[in-house]
Amino acid sequence: MFSRFGDLSYGYNSMAEMDGKHSDMLMDVGVYKLKKDDIEVCEDCHKESAFLLLDGTIVLEWEGNMQEITRNSIFDEDPWCLHVPKEIEVKITAVSEAEVLLEKTTNEKIFDSKLYAPEDCRSDIFGNGVLGDTSRRVVRTVFDYSNAPYSNLVIGEVINYPGKWSSYIPHHHPQPEIYYYRFDKTQGFGCSIIGDEVFKISHNSIAAIPGGLVHPQATAPGYAMYYCWMIRHLDNNPWTDRIDEEEHKWLLDPNAKIWPNK
Repeated sequence: MFSRFGDLSYGYNSMAEMDGKHSDMLMDVGVYKLKKDDIEVCEDCHKESAFLLLDGTIVLEWEGNMQEITRNSIFDEDPWCLHVPKEIEVKITAVSEAEVLLEKTTNEKIFDSKLYAPEDCRSDIFGNGVLGDTSRRVVRTVFDYSNAPYSNLVIGEVINYPGKWSSYIPHHHPQPEIYYYRFDKTQGFGCSIIGDEVFKISHNSIAAIPGGLVHPQATAPGYAMYYCWMIRHLDNNPWTDRIDEEEHKWLLDPNAKIWPNK
């Protein structure tokens, strides 16, 4: 359920594969690490693809379109993400050193490709004003069932403030989910709880979360944590919301009495 990758190599770094490691996630997930002037051409005959820029400047080309995009900080800037159906060629040219996350899964539907700009991203503050703000975090959604019902994928990001929790209160859903982690400092760390198991989070690690298991996260004081969250809809059962654990719902009451009383 957990894999660590350390320093990424130039080229494509595969992290999950539908017919390989973490196959129960029903997704391909990996990161392209590119040198300046590197070119990657991607096309899949059976899978829709989402290309999310993590860092650097690249030029994207698809279906006669060309767009140069830049991202300097995953912590401070909302994402760019290109979403295309099967059989669409995407060319990535690195203007500088760059890293691009790729999420893919099977989808026979044909839909219009879309480049999501930062202003298209929904950005919310979760956990504000409850639990002493100990689970306050930024939750970004690029696309989900509400704005891309034709897709079999969901993709977004979470910014975890140092020393705080996220994916909290504990919740679950039937659909599988992958978290890809980064820290503002590479020695940063945290913990991921999946069901009853606890894993140490490190820079460039992933959590592969089977459907039905709770998955709260925490980051150590002093280290801001980023993770890209990716969900695969199930056939006739798309992900539309989290299912909070009943025994912990009392914590959502802003007036909940928590020790020590203040």
